[in-house]
Amino acid sequence: MTPMRHPLDTLDWPISTDRLLLRRAAPDDLDATWAYRQLPETHEWVRAATVTYDDYRERFLRDEQLADLLIVELDGRVIGDLTLQIQDAWAQEEVADQAKGVQGELGWTLDPSYGGKGYATEAVRALIDVAFGSLGLRRLQADCFYDNEPSWRLMERVGMRREQHTVKDSLHRTRGWLDGLSYAILAEEWPASE
Repeated sequence: MTPMRHPLDTLDWPISTDRLLLRRAAPDDLDATWAYRQLPETHEWVRAATVTYDDYRERFLRDEQLADLLIVELDGRVIGDLTLQIQDAWAQEEVADQAKGVQGELGWTLDPSYGGKGYATEAVRALIDVAFGSLGLRRLQADCFYDNEPSWRLMERVGMRREQHTVKDSLHRTRGWLDGLSYAILAEEWPASE
């Protein structure tokens, strides 16, 4: 049986914004992403924190990790990364085939030295355009710890709606049980870029 192509494989890369270039991640991006992902202010919030370079390399080079990962470049320098995981929506059995691959989960990590300049907003907006435009997804969502204010502020800046605030349901590796936030946006709510 032929393996299914990843939805991101169907797009023409790279994608340019006013200031940035988005492209598929490659094994050669290992060192550039490690440089900012191991910083304390970034390491605090990433989903899987690796302590050593060797552990990070092993995780980064997994096929499923690279498949969902996009690199954000500014003038040829890697300043962050984005993820888009395509998912099936929940559906009743009779219509489950119509719910396959129709939504996605967004994620991002930006080098903190490039924060406060609108780069993350610009990159995430471009990814949302791709998800709703070229990929034809119907819904996008993103989650974070309530304490990760820069992340949920970004969700609000790009027009995502806060759908859920859960109380102490999310376990942080050093802070214990924290509140969690879920944001989402529908394709029909997204003003497509001209």
